[in-house]
Amino acid sequence: MKEKRKQARKTMAESADRHSLYEQSVQGVAEEYDFVSGTFHKLRQRQAHSVREDFCGTASMCCEWVRRDGQNTATGVDIDAEVLAWGREHNLASLEAGERTRVRLLQEDVFNVDQSKPVDVVLAMNFSYQIFKTREQLGRYFRKVHDALAEDGILFMDAFGGYEAYREIKEKRKFKHFKYIWEHASYNPINGNILCHIHFSFPDGSKIKKAFTYDWRLWSLPELQELLAEAGYSRVSVYWEGTDEKSGEGNGQYSPATSGDADPSWVCFLVAEK
Repeated sequence: MKEKRKQARKTMAESADRHSLYEQSVQGVAEEYDFVSGTFHKLRQRQAHSVREDFCGTASMCCEWVRRDGQNTATGVDIDAEVLAWGREHNLASLEAGERTRVRLLQEDVFNVDQSKPVDVVLAMNFSYQIFKTREQLGRYFRKVHDALAEDGILFMDAFGGYEAYREIKEKRKFKHFKYIWEHASYNPINGNILCHIHFSFPDGSKIKKAFTYDWRLWSLPELQELLAEAGYSRVSVYWEGTDEKSGEGNGQYSPATSGDADPSWVCFLVAEK
């Protein structure tokens, strides 16, 4: 009885799962799959079937990838054993038996992946490549990915920016049972380093502070395009979000662009073709 009363007194924060909250508030794997698969088909006139998801976290995208097509295979790479274990328990376990056989999860540094068979697509999403803070490190990563891709393979990345990206601010979004807070805790204009946190708060007043922390360099789009070109990619395109005419907000549709609005905050994709 005492144990039951103790459980009843748990706050919403204490009962919450930070990885589940992250997937609900940050990831949109269905839309991401549609963009990656559709863009690859447009550029290569064939379907992409093999993907490597670097910095894969809970491997939600790997699972979406094999779920969509019976020919698809996915390799997820992350250095964090805890997050991979969560992904196996919650995401891989939700797949059918045959689908699970087409997913491989590796606890590995992305520099040390044994890529014996080239892949159609490498994903470096959720800005995690920004953990590499020097041109030498990031350029080396881009070269390693280039080597891992099939002859017509493509690297897909996302990026964020806008003048609010350089401010120390908090951005909040409401979900059904919680609130998501993205914080720019500090930015150093001399070296470009940025420290970010994700916090969650709940209707009962409880909070998960610093559920996730990111110590990155905020790379600019020109820098990324130049480094990708130097790494040997034949064409690098920026896919910019269109604007909804009624609301003036982004419409979720991304297309190649050579100029963009000086928005306070934006997210885009880079598509680097081998």
